[in-house]
Amino acid sequence: MYFSFIIPVYNRPDEIDELLESLSKLDTDTTFEVVVVEDGSTISCEHIIEKYNSKLAISYYFKGNSGPGDSRNYGMRVAKGDYFIILDSDCIIPEQYLQHVTKSLQSDFVDCFGGPDAALDSFSDVQKAINFTMTSFLTTGGIRGGSEKVDKFQPRSFNMGLSKKAFETSNGFGNIHPGEDPDLSIRLWNLGFRTKLIKEAFVYHKRRISWEKFQIQVNKFGKARPILNSWYPQHTKITFWFPSLFLLGFVVSVLLTFVKFPYFLGLYVLYFGLLFGSSLLMNKSFKIAAYSVYAAIIQFYGYGKGFLLSFYKIFVLKLEPQKAFPELFFKK
Repeated sequence: MYFSFIIPVYNRPDEIDELLESLSKLDTDTTFEVVVVEDGSTISCEHIIEKYNSKLAISYYFKGNSGPGDSRNYGMRVAKGDYFIILDSDCIIPEQYLQHVTKSLQSDFVDCFGGPDAALDSFSDVQKAINFTMTSFLTTGGIRGGSEKVDKFQPRSFNMGLSKKAFETSNGFGNIHPGEDPDLSIRLWNLGFRTKLIKEAFVYHKRRISWEKFQIQVNKFGKARPILNSWYPQHTKITFWFPSLFLLGFVVSVLLTFVKFPYFLGLYVLYFGLLFGSSLLMNKSFKIAAYSVYAAIIQFYGYGKGFLLSFYKIFVLKLEPQKAFPELFFKK
């Protein structure tokens, strides 16, 4: 297999520098190339790419802004490899990454795989807290494709592998964002392709670096889910409602305290206590543990609110997704 790393980037030259540096240090005998697609950035990373011309087989393309999904498709169309590995620009790749991918695909080939993410010690406390809440089994990390369910794992596009055959058959990513990765996974299943999780092929993922950006991100995740449910009702799960029910339940619990029935609110206190303790055990920091609770609140509120609004517009008002939420769709 000849691997092509596909990396869309938008106004993040510092991030792409760290990512390329990590790729230049991969411990592997496997041949690979790197394709960087600049998605209409106003802050170019071309000068960063030039630093790695002697270290990597790297190519750089600049195109108009059309979103990360279309930029990944562009990169895969111009790439030379027969298996693509798609990364977000805010990732850092461990040295053994490609060894784990190659070994797994040689023993059990699939046309699409995904890997988990982790946090480096050098990440900020906020980044570590957000990473914890986005991956923990106590939050939506336990219901958003993080478990190794045979043939039904939904890879995420920050760390996703896709064969050239699967790309050409499926036409790659759609124009919804976020939500383009589960959309692609479901279409691949419907076309007869298998997906899987390669646990060892993890990346260090910085994620959003501010609370405001994180809230905007999870709110968009919430809005995208009912749209996907309307497109693929056979893949709808009751767990998709969990953040919204959590949010509504909290509101009801607070109201019940005014009629001297505080017991439901006590369950929420217990839950956040468990979350705090779990983060404390993992991160060995009271500050990060407290941040983790705050990140979970943002996550449930942002996602739950977005989900409820989208469900109302898509399933009650019967609006077309592109008209209901034009901000979630890029024009190709």
